[in-house]
Order: sequence, then C-alpha cells, then structure tokens
Amino acid sequence: QVHLVESGGGSVQDGGPLRPFCAVSASSYSGYCMCWFRQAPGQQREGVATINSYGSTSYAASVKGRFTISQDTDKNTLYLRMDSLKPEDTAMYYCAADPYRNDRCYSGSPSRWYNYWGQGTQVTVSS
Repeated sequence: QVHLVESGGGSVQDGGPLRPFCAVSASSYSGYCMCWFRQAPGQQREGVATINSYGSTSYAASVKGRFTISQDTDKNTLYLRMDSLKPEDTAMYYCAADPYRNDRCYSGSPSRWYNYWGQGTQVTVSS
C-alpha cells in the first residue's frame, strides 16, 4: 500500500516559481525511484525529473537548469523546485514511485514502469 499525494501546484506568471511536493505514504522509502511526470492536454506523459534512493538525479532537457528534484526520506516527502517557469510548463504534475527499478531511475524511463501514482497537481503558467 503506497499512497502519493501531490500538493503545491497553482497558477503563476511567466518566470515565476513553484514548489510542489509529494507526500509518500509507504512502509519503506528504501530503494525507491521517484519521478515527477507531467502531462499537458493532448500530449504524452513526460518524465521531467527523477531521483533514486542514493540521491542521483536526472532531468528532461526541457527543464534542466530550471527544475530541481529532491527528497527527504525521513519525512517521506518528494520535492520539485521549479524556477523560471514558462507557459510550456503548464501541465498536470504527478509524482510516481517505482520500488523495483532504483538502478534505472532516469527521466526517460517509461511511465509504465512506475507502480504508484498520485492524483496530480495542476501547474498553470500564464504569459
């Protein structure tokens, strides 16, 4: 039983910041690959940032340099710091967890690999 709940989305102006986070309810955070995905209407779900249990991170080219993923395993919380947001970043943002592929924790990994998903938090960036 793993439950993920995203919070911290919202509406911002072009260039603004947001810091969504994901509360992870699980018996153990050990060995998890965590990922922030996003999906805009009519587009495929895209993995934008990942972090494994060792703290190694990866980012999609579209967000590299602007987004920072982090986690606090003691608090069972996943974070996404988003800076310099663009209208193109507008999407539903989801956190996802994969307890089996910690060694394949990359932003390009297919969404089907992730076993657990939150309901998403909407991020809207206005120009």
